[in-house]
Amino acid sequence: MFGPDSQFHRFFNDPRWALAMVRATVLEAAHPQIGAALIDNSTFVTHPWRRLRNTLVSLQRMFGADDDARQREAARLNRLHARLSGADAQNRAYDAMDPQVRAWVVATLFESSVTMCRLGGQPLDQTTMEQLYAEFQAFLAVLGDQAGHLPPTLREFWEYYDHTVETELENTEALRIILYKLFDHLPAPPLLDGLPTVWAAGRALAGPVIGTITVASLPEPFRRRAGLPEIPGAQTMMQGAYMAAGLARFLPESWIQAEGITSLLYLSPDSDDPRAATIAALRGRMKRAGALFRLVTPFSVQPGPAEEAEAAERNGPQRSAEEFFDAVLDQTGDGYLDWPDLAAMARELSSRLDLDEPEETRLYNAYAEWWRELQAALDIDGDGRISKEEYAAAVPSLAGPALIRAAEVLFEVTDTDGNQFIDADEYRALFRTGFRRTLAGVGAEERYSRSAFVKDFLSFMSGRQRSSAYDPLLAEA
Repeated sequence: MFGPDSQFHRFFNDPRWALAMVRATVLEAAHPQIGAALIDNSTFVTHPWRRLRNTLVSLQRMFGADDDARQREAARLNRLHARLSGADAQNRAYDAMDPQVRAWVVATLFESSVTMCRLGGQPLDQTTMEQLYAEFQAFLAVLGDQAGHLPPTLREFWEYYDHTVETELENTEALRIILYKLFDHLPAPPLLDGLPTVWAAGRALAGPVIGTITVASLPEPFRRRAGLPEIPGAQTMMQGAYMAAGLARFLPESWIQAEGITSLLYLSPDSDDPRAATIAALRGRMKRAGALFRLVTPFSVQPGPAEEAEAAERNGPQRSAEEFFDAVLDQTGDGYLDWPDLAAMARELSSRLDLDEPEETRLYNAYAEWWRELQAALDIDGDGRISKEEYAAAVPSLAGPALIRAAEVLFEVTDTDGNQFIDADEYRALFRTGFRRTLAGVGAEERYSRSAFVKDFLSFMSGRQRSSAYDPLLAEA
């Protein structure tokens, strides 16, 4: 069911799967419970590239050949989902551990994989489809769904799928954001960071196309019920896109591996990766191309003021309180600081470090205590959340005991040999996005003390100081 001989492994590096993943995400977001959980807790608006990378890593662990890695990832996902519950704007409860909700997520992945093959002109035969369905059933079983909330047979699955689409899915706020806001305002991946003109031009062309293709690929009954627009020629464009993406599978395998593409998008110019020098040279050429583009098309697509300000500020070490609020604190992008924002930070750090219990719980508890400290100090109007104005009006350098505890938890889980220092290898394991950052220019024998680590972490998390180490971890998209 898992490993390199599985049907899923065949599809994972198929270029069409990028379109299928967007489609599956839209179908997930259309479910009222999932849509509400995304709005309240997810970072997909402010950090879409990070969310994409984390999803790919999780799927690799779950469908890989290493059973121990699969069991650890399943336990991590269950802990993550157990923390996601609440109520939507209509006071309807949602719970990420609801087995029916989890089954729908898996159902959208399976159905979108089948659909991508059909739209790409290569429909799956019955045997292959049944094998793929059995793999997704096994995936859900690893998460603990032994009762089988997915139907037992493929014939029953299509009845279940059609019934859910026709009776349960809605035109949710999360769906509208994904279709009409996310691609129009999609931040640049780290590879293209600092090239706002080039990125804005490409995004202005690709964003509407991706949205149109995705809408056209959704089930017709849902499109009608949700009132999604029927654009002339959209079906032809959608089928052409899937056919064209399917041709990319004939490229060399190393060119289309999802892991390789993702690592390239996240490659930092100051990384010790051998590809960094080539990327730096390419970025230089792209910057010159962007300048030329502005000269020859002065009235065409231009980056917005926020993008230009972001690119300019990135060259300096300081950011204002408002910028720090937007870039670091407001992880969910709703304009307020609330517990889900700090929980998202703890979730990202736990995922990067691949923490198990009890370290993960210790980190969450430290962030929960920090939230209570911030709320007591900054929530002036008592509405249970902190606005940007409330944060900016106060002294942003708040480093209470809870934040210190969070820093110490991170230090202890990073200091794997317990010698009270973080060495080069341990530092690399922590940040994962390149080594020569805070320790740039020092020898491999240099060490990072507990006090220095805590000081740097507090400086970043409670102030306005930019950090070449923590910005890629928590501030970048």
